[in-house]
Amino acid sequence: MESDKIERLLEKYFEATTTASEEATLRAYFSQDTVAEHLEQYAPMFQYFSKEKAERFTKEVLKPKTGTSRKIWYSWVSAAAVILLLVGVYFNTSSASNTLEDEYTQAEIAAAQEALSLLSINFSKGAGQIVHLEEFEKNTNRFLDNGQKSP
Repeated sequence: MESDKIERLLEKYFEATTTASEEATLRAYFSQDTVAEHLEQYAPMFQYFSKEKAERFTKEVLKPKTGTSRKIWYSWVSAAAVILLLVGVYFNTSSASNTLEDEYTQAEIAAAQEALSLLSINFSKGAGQIVHLEEFEKNTNRFLDNGQKSP
């Protein structure tokens, strides 16, 4: 009779519908020395749960001091700022000796200026079209807002 009750409790347990007292009944049953033979496969699981439930963490949890993390962060930021400053000084002094005329011919410089001029003209045309797009978006949103309010 007890075996049937335990089987029903096991079904409820695996469906996750048991109460805490029913789970305690299962743990108590499987911690005994006499367990039904066809239910012995579940005994190690419930014995493990009982043993692990009794286990406690005994080591001290160390919490960092509130000012410590901020000091570490400031030290890293200041070190990064110094590195960036040194890199900037290095590249500024090394590139000061070279001019465009030293690296490129007059024809290459003129071609680059022409390309940048064309880019500037086309960019200005595109920027002028943004006004039309903003007006279109405003009218579309107004139309959609009116369509949502009417139904």
